[in-house]
Amino acid sequence: MRIVGFAMCEFYSGDFIMRASSLSFLIAVVIAVIGMLWGLAMGISEDHTTLAAHAHLNLLGWVSLFLFGLFYRLHPALDGARIARLQVMIWTAGTVVMVIGVAMIRTGYPGDPLAAVGSIAVLASIAMFAWQVIRLERASAA
Repeated sequence: MRIVGFAMCEFYSGDFIMRASSLSFLIAVVIAVIGMLWGLAMGISEDHTTLAAHAHLNLLGWVSLFLFGLFYRLHPALDGARIARLQVMIWTAGTVVMVIGVAMIRTGYPGDPLAAVGSIAVLASIAMFAWQVIRLERASAA
């Protein structure tokens, strides 16, 4: 039973449930700040060794998560769904693991396993997102 509802979360019988869009927006903004600080540090130090990892963080973490958030906000039926929140969490974890792996590779450490695991998680997450989009479009076409 719904007790209280806010724009970004709801409380169901004592359980705190955040919508997928809000989760996406919040994580995207945190990642954007981290990405900006990382870019600033690279610029100040004039060491761009980890540029590839920085780019992955900004594109997968900031841009993609924000776009997921927009999609979910535009489709309220999906916004509160567990599959949507799970998709965002898998994407976030995969992105973080992949970025760490790519940064390790670029700095001469063996980060290939992390980059691979992160990439597979991101691939699984985008497959989950694609499934939701296709399912939604089929339902609205019918």
